[in-house]
Amino acid sequence: MGIALKRAYDPPSPDDGYRVLVDRLWPRGISKEQARLDEWLKEIAPSNELRQWFHQNPSYREEFRERYLAELARHGEELQRLARIAETGRLTLVYSSRNEGFNNATVLKEHLETLMCR
Repeated sequence: MGIALKRAYDPPSPDDGYRVLVDRLWPRGISKEQARLDEWLKEIAPSNELRQWFHQNPSYREEFRERYLAELARHGEELQRLARIAETGRLTLVYSSRNEGFNNATVLKEHLETLMCR
């Protein structure tokens, strides 16, 4: 049970559980068969404006986090559904960012874990 993070370019594993792509854009060079996703939730990915802004300003992590969390506030139902999936099994958030330490999926994971604790 719980939430895992995985780059779209890493091979899927049976241990991944329910795999959800959380990027607005499809990862380059990956086919749907290779990705083996259960769902693509581009609606909960950062808006194009925020995504492009962060690409230009990667050092503004805290501001990105705040702005992305504000966008996520509009998706309460979807977030609750993902939290329920993680409470009953493994949820893997799939992303394509090269920065594995901080990206939209890391912020989303933290937010979902907060929802699960409530």
